This record gives sequence, structure tokens and C-alpha cells, in this order.
Amino acid sequence: MIKRPPIPSLRPFVKLLWGADEKRNQGLVATRERLIPTGAMSLVFRVNDFPIRVYDSLVDASGHRFDWGVVGGVRTGFYVKELCPHTTSIGALLEPGAAQLLFGIPANELAERHTAIEDLWGQDAIFLWERMREAGDLGRQVELFEMFLAERLPLVRGIHPAIAYALERLQYQDIGEIVSRTGYSHRHFLALFRSAVGLPPRVYSRLLRFQRALGHLQRAPTPSWLDIALEAGYADQAHFNREFREFTGLSPTQYRAAATGDSHHVPVG
Repeated sequence: MIKRPPIPSLRPFVKLLWGADEKRNQGLVATRERLIPTGAMSLVFRVNDFPIRVYDSLVDASGHRFDWGVVGGVRTGFYVKELCPHTTSIGALLEPGAAQLLFGIPANELAERHTAIEDLWGQDAIFLWERMREAGDLGRQVELFEMFLAERLPLVRGIHPAIAYALERLQYQDIGEIVSRTGYSHRHFLALFRSAVGLPPRVYSRLLRFQRALGHLQRAPTPSWLDIALEAGYADQAHFNREFREFTGLSPTQYRAAATGDSHHVPVG
């Protein structure tokens, strides 16, 4: 498994690069896993013979198949992914503002769904997939992916100043105050924010708080849920419980019992 930050020129828009070559025991009970929302858009290529299959719910039988790669828009709820006996995947977590530059589409048009990468990049996506598959070595595959992203980003780029200002303050300042300080009308600011991030600012702020709670849980897996809730910024444990179930489809206790080492991947029995 490779996880690392991108080269400096990509860092304003790419949060993390990763590559994984995983072989799983085919006798495992779980054949699917629940993916918890991260608050970020993802881009993933599957560079072996097992396609990516995702499902809209636990009872979805048909799902969606992606042979080359997929863009997962920012989400407010979990989705389900098939577990394969052997997967080689290369991917990235994207920062707000990346969608318009990399795909030519506002983030809100990709939110809450999965989009085949060839629908966004056409033959270029398949060409990159072929190059990574031929490379074989996981480290080289990540490098090819990183080079391709750098080539797609225009030389002059930057997130809108009002959105950059909001993202820096969203976790500790009232959204109404942020909007008033940008000088834009609420409606105009909301359109700018949704285009860059994919979600309205209040929903995105809730996702950031939820991510803080998961972070506290990872660092200290046995404290009380009340301590985690208060440290993350929730008013009380009941508020935390409601929001946790909304984002994950699980109660906090169910999540703790089922979760693995990765806070955003939960096996489905």
C-alpha cells in the first residue's frame, strides 16, 4: 500500500495519492464493504481484471460496474462496494475546486453519485489505464497517475478567493458571518461554494465535524462516545448519535463493533 502527498504543484487540488495491490482470502464472510463519507471527492482506477462495482444500498442487487475507473463525488451518506479477491487500484482524494479544473464540471454535478472516468476524460482515461497496467510496478503506476494529473491542470489555477476564505474558517465561524465578510450575496456565495465543493456550506461543515469525530475515535478507540462528541463539537451525545447514523447508516456502537483499521471502510457481513 502506498499513501503519500502529491508533488507541490498538485497540492492545492489533490489531498492524497495512493496505490494498493491487495489479495484477500476468498473464504471471507464479507463480500462487500460499507464506505463511509470522507467529505472529499475521489478518483480511482482499477488496473487489473476485476472491475469496480458499487451499490446504492445494502439491498441493491445489480449495482454499477466501472471497468477502468470512477469518480466518486462528495457524499453525505454511505455506499457499498464489492470486495474482490485481488485488486490493484490507484487513486486520489481531491480538494475543493479540483472538479472544474480536472473534469470541466462543477463539483455539485458530480456529488452524491459515481461517474465513469471515461465519461469525463474519454479516450485519455483508457490510455492512462493502459499505461499504468503495462507499468506493473505499483510505485511506477502511482507516478504515471500523478504525472497525468499534473498535465491536466492548467498552468494558471486557483480556488475562488471567497471559497478559500470560507474553507479556512468554516469549522469555527458562523456561515452567515463568513458570507457577509466575502461581500457576496448569500445566493451567489452558495452557488460558488457548491460549484467548488459539491455540497452546501452547512452540509459540508457537518461532514467536517463528523470527520473530526472519526479522527478522535482512531486516535483513542476506547473513550466514551460523549467525550468524542464533545471534542468534535457536537452539542450532546444525542445530536452526535443522530448525525452518525445519518452519515453511516450505523449507530456509533455498531460502527465500533464492525470497523476495521480504516475508519471509512466497514465490512458488510
